[in-house]
Amino acid sequence: MGDRRGERHQRTGRSHSDEPELYKVYKGRVSRVMDSGCFVQLQDFRGKEGLVHVSQMASRRITNAKDFVKRDQEVYVKVISISGQKLSFSIRDVDQDTGKDLLPLKKSLEDDSLRANPASANGPTTRTGISGIRIVEEDNSGSSRRPLKRMSSPEKWETKQLIASGVLSVKEYPSFDDEGDGLLYQEEGAEEELEIEMNEDEPPFLQGQTRYSVDMSPVKIFKNPEGSLSRAAALQSALIKERREVREQQQRTMLDSIPKDLNRPWEDPMPESGERHLAQELRGVGLSAYDMPEWKKEAYGKALTFGQKSKLSIQEQRQSLPIYKLKKELIQAVHDNQVLVVIGETGSGKTTQVTQYLAEAGYTTKGKIGCTQPRRVAAMSVAKRVAEEFGCRLGEEVGYAIRFEDCTGPDTVIKYMTDGMLLREILIDENLSQYSVVMLDEAHERTIHTDVLFGLLKQLVKRRPDMRLIVTSATLDAEKFSGYFFNCNIFTIPGRTYPVEILYTKQPETDYLDAALITVLQIHLTEPEGDVLLFLTGQEEIDFACQCLYERMKALGKNVPELIILPVYSALPSEMQSRIFEPAPPGKRKVVVATNIAEASLTIDGIFYVVDPGFAKQNVYNPKQGLDSLVITPISQASAKQRAGRAGRTGPGKCYRLYTESAYRNEMSPTSIPEIQRINLGMTTLTMKAMGINDLLSFDFMDPPPPQALISAMEQLYSLGALDEEGLLTKLGRKMAEFPLEPPLSKMLLASVDLGCSDEILTIIAMIQTGNIFYRPREKQAQADQKRAKFFQPEGDHLTLLAVYEAWKAKNFSGPWCFENFIQSRSLRRAQDVRKQLLSIMDKYKLDVVSAGKNFTKIRKAITAGFFFHAARKDPQEGYRTLVENQPVYIHPSSALFQRQPDWVIYHELVMTTKEYMREVTVIDPKWLVELAPRFFKVADPTKMSKRKRQERIEPLYDRYHEPNSWRLSKRRA
Repeated sequence: MGDRRGERHQRTGRSHSDEPELYKVYKGRVSRVMDSGCFVQLQDFRGKEGLVHVSQMASRRITNAKDFVKRDQEVYVKVISISGQKLSFSIRDVDQDTGKDLLPLKKSLEDDSLRANPASANGPTTRTGISGIRIVEEDNSGSSRRPLKRMSSPEKWETKQLIASGVLSVKEYPSFDDEGDGLLYQEEGAEEELEIEMNEDEPPFLQGQTRYSVDMSPVKIFKNPEGSLSRAAALQSALIKERREVREQQQRTMLDSIPKDLNRPWEDPMPESGERHLAQELRGVGLSAYDMPEWKKEAYGKALTFGQKSKLSIQEQRQSLPIYKLKKELIQAVHDNQVLVVIGETGSGKTTQVTQYLAEAGYTTKGKIGCTQPRRVAAMSVAKRVAEEFGCRLGEEVGYAIRFEDCTGPDTVIKYMTDGMLLREILIDENLSQYSVVMLDEAHERTIHTDVLFGLLKQLVKRRPDMRLIVTSATLDAEKFSGYFFNCNIFTIPGRTYPVEILYTKQPETDYLDAALITVLQIHLTEPEGDVLLFLTGQEEIDFACQCLYERMKALGKNVPELIILPVYSALPSEMQSRIFEPAPPGKRKVVVATNIAEASLTIDGIFYVVDPGFAKQNVYNPKQGLDSLVITPISQASAKQRAGRAGRTGPGKCYRLYTESAYRNEMSPTSIPEIQRINLGMTTLTMKAMGINDLLSFDFMDPPPPQALISAMEQLYSLGALDEEGLLTKLGRKMAEFPLEPPLSKMLLASVDLGCSDEILTIIAMIQTGNIFYRPREKQAQADQKRAKFFQPEGDHLTLLAVYEAWKAKNFSGPWCFENFIQSRSLRRAQDVRKQLLSIMDKYKLDVVSAGKNFTKIRKAITAGFFFHAARKDPQEGYRTLVENQPVYIHPSSALFQRQPDWVIYHELVMTTKEYMREVTVIDPKWLVELAPRFFKVADPTKMSKRKRQERIEPLYDRYHEPNSWRLSKRRA
């Protein structure tokens, strides 16, 4: 009907007019064809002829009109311009099969719309979504239009000639700039160079207080910044950086050496010498993706075994623990005291046995027994062991809950969980009515969640006299815990430790890693049998140490007893971690190289020697950058005692401290700085606000966080829209608190619901949560990089992660496909689990899960809505500058955007390696920052010089023969 009505309208139009009308469609015949266009003669109007410019022939780019039309060809054209007797037509706006206008009656429809809704004259209609962002209702007729391009030089010249000859009118190209660069129409985001500034307006509820958070410096984590330990930490950081640079240079050299076209030597009848042989070798180079370094092959072997080997039965093992002799006294103490502090050495049995003793005593008839752990690895492994001892399957009577994974059921009575999971349960049920006993295990670790739980449970036991609270610690700071919890009683489990000889170095060690390796080899070659435990700071350091130990042992020859090298860090798969519990075969010695996870969370029998360099990595918040960063820091005296104690569990041992006794006494603080005083409090603040705790500054913390850190966190939440002008939680903030995500991620997810791309954002968030997706074996890094590059998306890394997941999904979640593409299938399966849990929360709160299809702009906007803090702009000299602190940063070499270097980007996190690198980077339009974060950004006043431009300085070009300031007159006079 619509088409017939349109045809009738055209026929009636023609009968009333002898002239063609603007925006009408007519049939014609091509009369002449030139390179830059063609002339079309209209069939219904004698002598009426018009020009179709090459740019109006098709939506794709055409360089020569002769490639698209031929003389005497019949075409449908639309009149797009009438200038006197001169007509301009468009072919691309008309369906050439039916003659249907692809942009029908656009002008008259706009006029009708304006008459019906005068308010729309100011622009498109907008609405506010659940995430608080203003959503522009897009016009469907224009939604499929591609971003317009700049005019090339030949096109500019052609257009200029056509305008000069009178064939075309300047009115047809309102944005044509003859004097400038010939801009015909502009790319998305390139209409004008936007100058974005931070919005300096303070939140009303923080009036006069935010300046303190701006001036706030990073948390002080060194007791003596000038001491030998601080210098050693700085040197080791520099050495790690240097090793990375060498490794990156080797990788670049390897990549450059690989021919780009491996088929050429086979097609070329006379290839260069050696070229065909090289191609033959490289053709099969990617067949084995998961080649491990030699030392790892030696460490893990082919057959993996699980758990600790013991000749004792489970019941005999339980009875051999120090806590078993005090079973009755412990149950009585819990019965008599509502709050009880339990002190016991690591390995005394408190984590696995206390919950079972209380279950046997009947406490599960009144509710569950909950036990928190500071680490997810510990929660899972302890639950597995207790289920075995309890005689049930894991997930039945005994289960665990960690973020994105719940292994419990309706019959669960003993539940192990991370402290963060218990915090989320309090958010749902402030009285924890399902629990009869709550045990805060490893409380001495003082994680941020544990510290918040201290305050909440202290209030809860007042409301619930029937509930029992047990706080356990492996260190001797019981008096502090007791004093905080109403001076409650302390129950001590005597350890079964043997004496440990402490050995200090006479002089400070500058390179503690090299000193540690020498010490391990010295122990292996000169000391009696017994295993060694070496403490290092992280995965990279541990892998490097294991490689060095393996190579040095190999160099010593076969006459030296074998040394089994076993690494332990949280990212290591659990089946590999379990190897550390196995006793070394006769005549061999094992060395366990571990992070501080082995201080208290893991108990390893057979350790007689501990090598303690005295360092660990700590998360430290820098409020100026708004980021947490891992920093190598000296450990506390309490941690040093814990480490030494690991050597005295099986028999008398030795602890080699690679620092002086003076450094131990004067440069190490008595206890570790609680996490709540050194990391970002954004998620904690949001959770506490959701619990109704509005006055955070007066909350009963055991060790209060710095007020500036709380103010900084509340500022961030205000900018995200989670807090209102009075500092109270908004509806958006309440929804954000329901997700087990950092505030920027939960805002990003809720913004995606408004923008219609929540299906894709769910996947992206799940992929980000799982850590590293791609695998780079040392021997095949170049091939792994080539495989990875196939998934790269021009919009950035977030969409690259989405592409990987969608490709895996298209292959029916295949494991072999992951193997072929150097992708860790374990990570993808975890991403799948995380996505399912987030999806269940979306369903629970009836939030729409909608796909954006190929509209990647929506996805990038949603990412910007959550991570606008992490915006960076291209620096004219080098790299990028963050908008918040004008800090120099760089795109990571592994990024999909590394070669593209767009003008504006958003990053997920900063990682300090050889430079300050941005990870997970996505291209953005600067307009979105003001549109999506009006509380944080604004467009700079064009009449004034912006802050960024005021900071710009003229920098001389690089001159290898002169110093940078030699161009200054003052230098020349001198």
